[in-house]
Amino acid sequence: MGRDNTTTPHKRPPKGKLTDEQKEFNQTLSQKRVFVEHVIRVIKIFRVAKAEFRMRSARYEMVIGCVCGLVRLRVQYA
Repeated sequence: MGRDNTTTPHKRPPKGKLTDEQKEFNQTLSQKRVFVEHVIRVIKIFRVAKAEFRMRSARYEMVIGCVCGLVRLRVQYA
């Protein structure tokens, strides 16, 4: 199953230029991508997502859920 809403930026045609709408779309897409990458970085600061988790795997879901919730609150109210 793939995602239907995946998008890729518009590429400049050879020896051509992008339209203003394409440039605006690329800029909006880039801003969203950077925001998501920053959130992932903040989650990795907690070391739950990048280090080996040594507790039971059933606890991992609860811990990663708590971390993601804390990050979401931080992003929402920052």
